[in-house]
Amino acid sequence: MHAKDILIDAYSRIQEEVHAAVDGLGPDELNARPAEDANSIAWLVWHLTRVQDDHVADAGSLEQVWLSQGWEKRFGLDLPRQDTGYGHSPQAVARIQVESGDLLTGYYDAVHEQTLGFVHGLTAKDFERIVDERWDPPVSLGVRLVSVLSDDLQHAGQAAYVRGLLRSAAS
Repeated sequence: MHAKDILIDAYSRIQEEVHAAVDGLGPDELNARPAEDANSIAWLVWHLTRVQDDHVADAGSLEQVWLSQGWEKRFGLDLPRQDTGYGHSPQAVARIQVESGDLLTGYYDAVHEQTLGFVHGLTAKDFERIVDERWDPPVSLGVRLVSVLSDDLQHAGQAAYVRGLLRSAAS
């Protein structure tokens, strides 16, 4: 098995977790925050998708799906075009509101498709390419892809946890 095959499998697991966290929820549940300074499912899924979109596009010299496919307009958020949610205050988190889970999963699926297309075309040597020299040591493409994967899985797990809290409170 090649490294790219492992990454394709791993990124596909994120997609499964995103759908599991969102499917069947209405706007009230998607936008609910268990506490004033907590993140909603909508914010968590939007953020993990924005990070994947931003980081993979940057590493692959691709356009972000957020901009190229009009997701920025579909979400209609009052945020800077390149905002990924990094460092959002509780007030900024509260502004991320969606009317349906289909918006979240649609955007994730589009980013997932671009990610898999990019990863599928990689060679073993590509993983060594330096994509970010702002760190010490500089970040290789392989490290960046694993970093995104780790961050996304953590946020998908958080979204699943919030879903469980909301569902248990409702029963």
